[in-house]
Amino acid sequence: MGSLSGVSSRDTDWDGVRLHVVTGKGGTGKTTVAAALALALAAGGRKVLLVEVEGRQGIAQVFDLPPLPYEERKIAVAPGGGDVFALAIDPEEAMLDYLDMFYGLKRMGKTLTRMGVVDFATTIAPGMRDVLVTGKTSEAVRRKNKAGRRVYDAVVMDAPPTGRIARFLNVTQEVAGLARVGPVKAHADMVRGVMASPETAVHFVTLLEEMPVQETLDGMAELRAVKLPVGGIFVNMTRSIDPALSEPVDHSELALGLKAAGLTDGKDAAAIAEALAAEVAEHASRTGLEMREQEELAKTGARRYELPFLADGADLAGLYELAEAIRNQGAA
Repeated sequence: MGSLSGVSSRDTDWDGVRLHVVTGKGGTGKTTVAAALALALAAGGRKVLLVEVEGRQGIAQVFDLPPLPYEERKIAVAPGGGDVFALAIDPEEAMLDYLDMFYGLKRMGKTLTRMGVVDFATTIAPGMRDVLVTGKTSEAVRRKNKAGRRVYDAVVMDAPPTGRIARFLNVTQEVAGLARVGPVKAHADMVRGVMASPETAVHFVTLLEEMPVQETLDGMAELRAVKLPVGGIFVNMTRSIDPALSEPVDHSELALGLKAAGLTDGKDAAAIAEALAAEVAEHASRTGLEMREQEELAKTGARRYELPFLADGADLAGLYELAEAIRNQGAA
C-alpha cells in the first residue's frame, strides 16, 4: 500500500500491521469506517476481529444486529469468503477476567463487583479502565491456536474519539506508575508493547471540514509525541472536487446565458440568475474549503484514503461499498 512521505519508518499502512486502531472526531463516521476496514481486511479468506471499546453498541448498529454480548462472535462474511468477528468489550467483565487471570479471583470478583470495587479501582486509577480494554484487545492480537498460528489475521479497534486517543493508548504509563512490580505492571508493559509496536497503526477518520481536520492534525502530533504509531487518514464522505467550481460567477453573464438558452424570459432572468449564482457561490465556498483542508492533510505526509459519500446512508450495502473503496486503494 502507499508509503508515508518520510514521517514514519512504516513502509505501508497494512503490511505487517496486526492491530488497526481507528479514531476520529464524533460525527465523522468512525465506527462505520472501522467496520468497513474490518471487511476490507478480511476479504479473500482472512479472519478479522472488530473490537468496540466504548459500550455504545455501535458495531451492532452498523451491521443491523441485536446488541452484542461480551464474547467474540462472527457477524459478517467478507468478499471472497473471509470472516469478521466482533467483540463489544465491557470494562466490568474485563476486570473480572483480569482478577481471574492474575489472581484466580473471578468468583470473588463477582461479589467484589457488586460492592463497587470496579468503580473504586477505576476511580483510584482512572487509567485502569482503559488499560483493561486495551489489554483485552492486545490479548486478541497476540493469541495463538494450538498450531502456533495467530487466531486473527488482524484486529480492528473502534477506538475513542481523537480528542482522547493519545491518553487512551498511552494510559499504561499511568498504571505502570502505580505498580512498579507484579502482574499489574507486567500487564501494562505488555499492552504498551503491543500499542507501540510496528504491528500497530492508528488511523484517523475525518471530513473535509475545519474542526475534524484540526483534531486529526492535533491527534497525530500527540501520538508522535508519545511515540505511538500513526497510520493513514480516511477522508470520509468525499465528493469529487473540481477546482474550476471554486471561482466566482458573474450574475449578468449567467442571466444572459439563461436567456440565450431559452430557459427564461427577460423579466425572470435576473431573479433566477441571482438565485442560481447564490447556490453556485455557496458551492464554490465549500469547494474552496475542501481544497484547503486537503492541503492541510497533505502536509502530514500520511497516506489518505478517500471514501465516497453514500447517498443512501451507511447501511449494510454501504458498508460493503466502503470496504471495496478501501480495497481499491490498496488494503488487500
